[in-house]
Amino acid sequence: MNLKTIILGFIIITSTACQSNLLKNALNGTSEKVAEDAVVTTMSMTQSGGEEAAHVAAINEVLDASVEEIPTISSVGYAVVSSQPGRSENQRRLMAIRSARMAAMRDLAEQIHGLNVEGNTTVIDLMVQNDTFRGVVSGTIRGARTVRINPTGADTYEVVLEIDRETLSYLLKKARSVA
Repeated sequence: MNLKTIILGFIIITSTACQSNLLKNALNGTSEKVAEDAVVTTMSMTQSGGEEAAHVAAINEVLDASVEEIPTISSVGYAVVSSQPGRSENQRRLMAIRSARMAAMRDLAEQIHGLNVEGNTTVIDLMVQNDTFRGVVSGTIRGARTVRINPTGADTYEVVLEIDRETLSYLLKKARSVA
């Protein structure tokens, strides 16, 4: 099992747990309704082209993962001091550290939640007139800890963040208790 599968499954669990009738009934303890919903869910998965089947398979794979298979996720962010706003050199330095930390957080969010890429191409008379794309990262990061803050060169700071195995294991246990 690779990191992308674990993260994809965890995201699916957290984003669809409240919407699934199967999970709602499992929490309410109605086992007959759970079995009925499982059959209905299985039937709808085969009708929807297998997209939901892939989601369920990813969820099962994540929930079956052992703690040893859960990696530590780390990220690095950089920022330049001279380009930061501030009245003094010390203020700009602090802003650069803050900016580098946010860049590292964005990198963590991209690793966990993925990158939404949007594209648009305009073709006129079989010639590309305009080709644009945009990447959007959105997500919540909890449990990230700062590993180090280092100046790299005279004008740049580097911040390294990580979400350790124990935190990811805790989040997985919580997801398992809901499922």
